[in-house]
Amino acid sequence: MTTTTPAEATDGTDVLVRAPGPQELHPARTRRRRRTLELTLAVAVPLLLVLLWQLAADRSWIDDRVYPAPSTILADGWDRAADGDLWPDVWATLKRVLAGYAIGTVSGYLLGLLMGSIPLIRAALEPLLDALYVVPKLALLPVFLNMFGLGEGPQIALVAATVFFFVWISTMAAVVSVPAGHRDAGQVFGASPWQMFRHVLLPASLPAVLVGARIAAGVAVLVIVASEQIAATNGLGHLIFDARALFQNDVMFVGIVCVAVLGVVFSELVRLAGRFLTPWAPRDRGRGQS
Repeated sequence: MTTTTPAEATDGTDVLVRAPGPQELHPARTRRRRRTLELTLAVAVPLLLVLLWQLAADRSWIDDRVYPAPSTILADGWDRAADGDLWPDVWATLKRVLAGYAIGTVSGYLLGLLMGSIPLIRAALEPLLDALYVVPKLALLPVFLNMFGLGEGPQIALVAATVFFFVWISTMAAVVSVPAGHRDAGQVFGASPWQMFRHVLLPASLPAVLVGARIAAGVAVLVIVASEQIAATNGLGHLIFDARALFQNDVMFVGIVCVAVLGVVFSELVRLAGRFLTPWAPRDRGRGQS
């Protein structure tokens, strides 16, 4: 933090003298302290909530038959994992998410790039896609069931449709918002369409595209869990719904925890990929910034 103090110049006028603070004097130390503080808060807040939950269950402040203690959930999850009962559901959900996410990301990016670059295509397709975007994606599940029948097809298609719209919107908006000066500079230097894409549109739009891809990663996990509760015979969503129907609340919370972990890991992997692909872009959430 910098400080300013009044001082008097030789001609009698008042001037402000700016004293450098720790951020300027010791930037590396300041960044380390900030990262340490952020990491401490990120760990401490969830840990305190879990400890409070455990205390409430131990003191019978809550009904542990409905809200099992974290220690009970952890023990049950460990047993199910050790017995091999948990991994088939985790793998089934992960497989559907990855397949649907890949299809939705690629198709959304290509169409968003095309619509952002060519105004006539954008004018022709944007109203239709806007209308489809506002339709709740779970409402499309019966349509996909009719199209693909029972099995993996409807689940993957639902995730792909959800991810597609997030990536399409972010890509099209990012390409449209590329400053005209960037495009003009490429044209002045005689850039070909590929060179214009490679050296102008891609680096200027990719950070915003990856933000949309990261949001889509979290939403994809939410959608697949909801879909598995309706039309699946395995997966974490089915595990949660089935355990709730059988009043096995400890198993239900095991599934919920697995979904949370899966969503966080998937979203963070997309964020890390974004940082690797766009080292010139500002880091999100203030990480690493002084």
